[in-house]
Amino acid sequence: MKRRSVFLNTSSLIGFLFLYLPMISLVIFSFNESKLVTVWGGWSLKWYVALFENEQIMQAAWLSLKIAFITSTLAVVLGTMAGYVLSRMGRFRGKMILSGWIAAPLVMPEVITGLSLLLLFVAMESMIGWPAGRGMGTIIIAHTTFCLAYVAVIVQSRLAMLDETLEEAAMDLGAKPSSLFFLVTLPLISPAIISGWLLSFTLSLDDLVIASFVSGPGNSTLPMVIFSKVRMGVTPEINALATLMIAVVTVGVIAAMYQMRRQSKLSAQFK
Repeated sequence: MKRRSVFLNTSSLIGFLFLYLPMISLVIFSFNESKLVTVWGGWSLKWYVALFENEQIMQAAWLSLKIAFITSTLAVVLGTMAGYVLSRMGRFRGKMILSGWIAAPLVMPEVITGLSLLLLFVAMESMIGWPAGRGMGTIIIAHTTFCLAYVAVIVQSRLAMLDETLEEAAMDLGAKPSSLFFLVTLPLISPAIISGWLLSFTLSLDDLVIASFVSGPGNSTLPMVIFSKVRMGVTPEINALATLMIAVVTVGVIAAMYQMRRQSKLSAQFK
């Protein structure tokens, strides 16, 4: 038993070191005075100043945030509708096809998805004149296409676990279908909706392959800009940008853990 415990602790330590040592080294070298990322030249914050003075990166970051926000909102609306239909509407003609269409973006390679959407946009532009070129709008459509699939799966899973007697009780008390959904079902599945929104925001913000196919000149997202710069060699500005991202994610995780612990304490008090 003791040997097993030592083995598990050692394996966990090696795994954590493998995951987090590169991040720690990246954070340390973001404060490097030297322009060479592999040579330590002392502590400095000049690369953070240079990062905020870099208009290309700032514009790409603002564009990515706007696209991620709009995409996640649209994906939540459409994905929630799809998940509700698949979970609550019983059997209907075309259900298997709808389910397959929703699941397809989850298993389809991103290269195939990006290429097919590019061909679709080109064909639509030649036939009806829309979209006029590739840009922010086409990126939003492309990201919504695969993000809503994740939201639909999450919402459908939540609805499958939901106690339907609560909805039946509301209907017995005279609730109309619209009131039933917005006053009973929606609050019950709100954790799944929030999770789907956050996941969609992250997937959209992180996407590189699909955005490379459907974007146009002057509409490069942050991952595209980072990838183009890394191909020429990693610069301390990229280290500073990555450090800020790690800091934002860390603060978010700590805040979520604090909120979960606070809610568990409140529920324990009521019990």
